[in-house]
Amino acid sequence: MSEQGPIQQQSLTVSGLASLLTHALQDAFPTTVWLDAELSNFKAYPSGHWYFSLTDGQAALSAVMFKGANRLVRLVARDGLQVRVECEVNFYPPNGRLQLIVRKMVEAGLGDQKAKLDALRAKLIAEGLTDPSRKKPLPRMPSCIGLITSVKGAVINDMLTVLARRWPIASIRVYSAAVQGESAPSELRQALQTAIDECTCDVLIIGRGGGSADDFSAFNDEALVRAVSACPIPIVSAVGHETDTGLTDLVADVRAATPSQAAELVSPDASDLIHRTDGLLKRLASRTETQIALAQQRVDLISQRLSQRTEQRSIALRDQVNKLAHRLIAPTEYIASKRADVTQWQQRLTARIEQQHSSYQAKLGKLSGQLDVLSPLATLSRGYGILLKPSRNTDRTIGSVTDVQPGEAIEIRVKDGRIDAAVTATEGDGT
Repeated sequence: MSEQGPIQQQSLTVSGLASLLTHALQDAFPTTVWLDAELSNFKAYPSGHWYFSLTDGQAALSAVMFKGANRLVRLVARDGLQVRVECEVNFYPPNGRLQLIVRKMVEAGLGDQKAKLDALRAKLIAEGLTDPSRKKPLPRMPSCIGLITSVKGAVINDMLTVLARRWPIASIRVYSAAVQGESAPSELRQALQTAIDECTCDVLIIGRGGGSADDFSAFNDEALVRAVSACPIPIVSAVGHETDTGLTDLVADVRAATPSQAAELVSPDASDLIHRTDGLLKRLASRTETQIALAQQRVDLISQRLSQRTEQRSIALRDQVNKLAHRLIAPTEYIASKRADVTQWQQRLTARIEQQHSSYQAKLGKLSGQLDVLSPLATLSRGYGILLKPSRNTDRTIGSVTDVQPGEAIEIRVKDGRIDAAVTATEGDGT
């Protein structure tokens, strides 16, 4: 029997073999698999898709991540980055190519919050959101200042105190929001949007006082950071202290180390402005007087020449002299009007400062009165005494006959000292 030649062996078409490979992959692998690998040959195309290889040093597989999926990635993809990906194994028969379609990508060991923060920081910088050319200048003399922060605590009071002292003629708008906790990012974004929608503020301050790294997490929220970056109103970020730099600090128009410093940055010093204005007016008056003196010399010279000319020529020249004299009076009147404006501003600022001072004095008097009413010393001064247990007890207060036993030592506090005593008997009132 002769051997069968190759032409007589059973054969497959190329598409048939490709179909077998496709079914084999579908049967051998689950719908998705997770891989730990290193990125290599990474390329981001204008279409928004990412093409790269996943390798472990011994083998490499081609992969693609379409723009609908990679826009959710919170890292800067690059060659050499260790990642964990969720992907689908795909065989494409038309070009005979085995390719991984990546659905999710995270940095290997991304449980580290610092790694997430660093990745987001790098992403914002790469997008140009921290570029100094995008920063808007702060207004020199704002008429309305907006504060986005918590109304609880000392931060809001510190900023209001600074603004009242430096620039009391500005109106203040407070947009209350939580500055830490799960609801803080959304509340801060809503407060910022409200300020933008109202469009009444010339400048905004967003911030909080010092705290731990976890306390600042709201100001590292990507949505809030992007909202601050896109804010059409000049905005100052004042988060924590000098050593604490949040992501809102990077994208805001100006960064302040503390909320109090932010209040100083957005408010000119009214007293300094008055001093500078007085100095400018004095310089203007001195220069005007010099110009008038020089002009007067010219007038005298012209007058001397007039006496040597004909009467007709003299009349014409005298008319010109009168016109010059009239024009010389104008600067003096201008100075007088500006001095009146400065006086009016001084009066308004003085009145506002005195009004603020009177308000604070009234509040202080009211609080002092309330404190005096609640003070136990006031009760003692009326002849009453306070019963206390000996100092070695944790809870010294005696508020009921059940708090002591016969024979137990007690202390009686009166307005000018104390009396040591002992309980001889106790008797309730039956209630």
